[in-house]
Amino acid sequence: MADETSPVSSVAVLGTGIMGAAMARNLAAAGLQVRAWNRTRERAEPLAAHGVSVAAEAAEAVRGADAVLTVLTDGPAVLEVMRAAALGAAGGTPWIQAGTVGPDGLVPLAGFAEERGLRLLDAPVLGTREPAEAGQLTVLVSGPSDLRERVAPVLDAIGARTRWLGEEPGAASRLKLVLNNWVLTLINGTAETLALAEGLGVDPRDVLGAVAGGPLDVPYLHAKARLILEGAYEASFPLSGARKDADLISRAARQAGVRLDATPALAERLRRAEAQGHGADDAAASFFASFTSSDHGRGDARGAS
Repeated sequence: MADETSPVSSVAVLGTGIMGAAMARNLAAAGLQVRAWNRTRERAEPLAAHGVSVAAEAAEAVRGADAVLTVLTDGPAVLEVMRAAALGAAGGTPWIQAGTVGPDGLVPLAGFAEERGLRLLDAPVLGTREPAEAGQLTVLVSGPSDLRERVAPVLDAIGARTRWLGEEPGAASRLKLVLNNWVLTLINGTAETLALAEGLGVDPRDVLGAVAGGPLDVPYLHAKARLILEGAYEASFPLSGARKDADLISRAARQAGVRLDATPALAERLRRAEAQGHGADDAAASFFASFTSSDHGRGDARGAS
């Protein structure tokens, strides 16, 4: 492990799903030494072709690394993995926590970091599969500012820009929930609008054409509408993850005394689509929650075009 002032040159990536795998590849491409671990090892093994060492145990991945990057589903999963991984971590190791865990989920992680002498950076990212693969994420960071130069090689490799939001972990997680509320609004608005168009016999091309280039137009509308129209739901933002985030947002709003109506309803809509078997699909598959049959509409919207 490098001294506590040198820039990070090696990193352990824990969690190699859609986002974590892309980050690991970009870190290796930037010249860092990368060891990766995933609960299902088979999902991490393709990273070896990109110069990433795949570890059998989380503690093995972390041992000797200058920094740890966690990209896991939720707070409990992060804590469970870090309890095992910390056996290999040296005191003072920067821990870049990039998963969306919410303010509540961050509290036990901060306590664990303090207990084990790890230096926690609350660092959720803004972006999905394509920007992750291109190293074009926006990284939101709150935590000790004296780590900025030290972890810059990691943050620069995974993102196009980094926004530092203060010294105490938590500020980044709060901002991430606010931003994801907007993202989920766009996804659900697209899905419901195209479902309504199908029900009313409106050609979806007329919907997209009517707003194209105007004040109601956003790139996300076209990106998610394309998935629905093509009946192809390869996950950029998995529906199960979107449901988890909607629950986090709803809980944080209640605790803050803020009444949200749309997001709790969206969480139930996503839960309904998940029960129909679309949890691993892109969140745009909330389209199916508008219909009683889980197969209704698959390809139908495309047919209208």
